[in-house]
Amino acid sequence: MFINITDSRTADNKGGSGQLVNYLEKENRLYVKEEPEHWFNHMADKYEPYEVRRKIDGNIAKLGRDDAKFFLINISPSQKELKFLEEKYGKDKMSGALKDYAVKVMDEYARNFNRPGIRDSSDLVWFAKLEHHRYYTFNDREVKNGTAKRGELKQGDQRHIQVIASRKDVTNSIKLSPMNSSRGRNVEHSKKMGQFDRVAFKQCGETLFDKEFGFDRGLKDTMAYSNILKNGTLEQKKQLDTLVAGVPINPGKDGQFHELAQDISKGIFMTSSDMLATIGSSVGKFLDIMLEPVYEPPVQTPNDELRRKKKKKQMDQGQSNGFGM
Repeated sequence: MFINITDSRTADNKGGSGQLVNYLEKENRLYVKEEPEHWFNHMADKYEPYEVRRKIDGNIAKLGRDDAKFFLINISPSQKELKFLEEKYGKDKMSGALKDYAVKVMDEYARNFNRPGIRDSSDLVWFAKLEHHRYYTFNDREVKNGTAKRGELKQGDQRHIQVIASRKDVTNSIKLSPMNSSRGRNVEHSKKMGQFDRVAFKQCGETLFDKEFGFDRGLKDTMAYSNILKNGTLEQKKQLDTLVAGVPINPGKDGQFHELAQDISKGIFMTSSDMLATIGSSVGKFLDIMLEPVYEPPVQTPNDELRRKKKKKQMDQGQSNGFGM
């Protein structure tokens, strides 16, 4: 599950939302269907584009000219996740399941601000749109190696959801920025100024998907695993290797291993031994195998090698005298 929030430094989100809303209507213009994809949120599922623009652009009290007015949140399931949803719900109903999931993701988005009065998605002003297509960009490997051109449609199921979330809450009085990761000088200061842990929010999206749909995510498909490989220290990667070695030994412990991977990513453990100590006797077999002495072949001395050569020479002579097969 890939969840991304567009940074205000690179997005044109300091003015009106009309340009973005119009852009996200592109599939309704390019691919004419009997039933176009409508905008939705926690309250309804058939908002018109003009309603989205009016609500977002009218919720900007006390925001300055250079302040971000809204943020774009991209919720993109992987091909494995989409295939799982298709098998579970069928092609026709999986889109509805994704939309329900998006509402729950926005509940987590709201809670991640840790602000009084911001409890779930109903305390926000937001609208989402399901898209069915993706296009190759210059960053894609296929474009770089010449097998695809920029702007071409990607093959396969590419369903994903784009969300426009207002900078202000539903009362138009509280500023909410997911780009503010400051913890403040103390707890009270943080409550007043707000905070947002983007890594924790993205992890919530993955955990929520697995819980809501019963998706059995392999350890190597987790966000924590990828994050450690990409950004982890040498010690964190060693801990991850130890954890991966225990997966086939302990089927059914995926949830515990996923939590440990998240803890490794956060830098909680000093060593692999510290990590193993938290597992305890419930996975004793894993612990025993990880801690058992490593077999080392005996070291041969020069005299051992001379005796081996002498013995081989005697056997060869015996065979030449008719004693061999």
